[in-house]
Amino acid sequence: MSDEEHRPSYLALADSGELRRRARQAWDMLQECDVCARYCRVNRLEGKLGTCRTGKDALISSHGPHFGEETPLVGARGSGTIFLTNCNLKCIFCQNYDISHEGHGTVVTSEALAGMLLELQSQGCHNINFVSPSHQVPQILAALVVAVPMGLRVPLVYNTGGYDSPETLALLDGIFDIYMPDCKYADNDTALRLSDVGDYWDRNRAAVREMHRQVGDLQLDERSIATRGLLVRHLVLPHDLAGTEQVMEFLASLSKDTYVNVMAQYRPCYHAADVPELTRRITAEEYDRAVRAAHQAGLHRLDERWRLL
Repeated sequence: MSDEEHRPSYLALADSGELRRRARQAWDMLQECDVCARYCRVNRLEGKLGTCRTGKDALISSHGPHFGEETPLVGARGSGTIFLTNCNLKCIFCQNYDISHEGHGTVVTSEALAGMLLELQSQGCHNINFVSPSHQVPQILAALVVAVPMGLRVPLVYNTGGYDSPETLALLDGIFDIYMPDCKYADNDTALRLSDVGDYWDRNRAAVREMHRQVGDLQLDERSIATRGLLVRHLVLPHDLAGTEQVMEFLASLSKDTYVNVMAQYRPCYHAADVPELTRRITAEEYDRAVRAAHQAGLHRLDERWRLL
């Protein structure tokens, strides 16, 4: 299936007027913000800031073709990546802490963000990949309302830390063709300690289940480029802090065909030195054990990245 033959699902919603309605509904959520699973309830339209420290305007760190993403997203022409500033998680080992914690980025209008999407499409990118979108969904939908009538037609990727609210995911049903959530931890206590969210595992499982319900298993075209479906990332942490075996069992319970990137790229960053268990990179044995856990759970579509270390 070529890019021209694949029609992203959001185009039908735009044709019916549903995309515009959903964008208005998402914007209204900013008045007492429940856009993400933090439920801060602040009025972002009046400039009040919750955990994500983002008001009503989109904040963008950078955009451009990205060739370091998963193979099904990158293809020959790259994934059109939009790095959104700030985050609804507070991971103490974040490798992009300058963006997610320190807030490096630029305020942009809906029209300017729409222009970025169209620019990436014109450069031949196979998709538009929104990185850390959970707290900026209303701004993204507002930009889509502008960009779609101007010709946007590539698949959209929701590249999330996995702490997403069911209300927002319901709004996104039929808009995003590809979901790429993290499954960071298999227990809430570790999530509270490392990312400052005490219900991550509960929220994450519910979110990933809903994403899979919406788009199913990852589908590829004849060039092995992703067109639709779920792609999950799991970062292996030292001392099995991520609870890899439990994560893999959960993903296999969704579908044995779940596509999983078993990531070996952990390195101590930001405030990782504050946690003794996080002060080193993972070992080859720890990574091999994580891959075995995935296979033992019945998963077979694995993107193994140990050689990238």
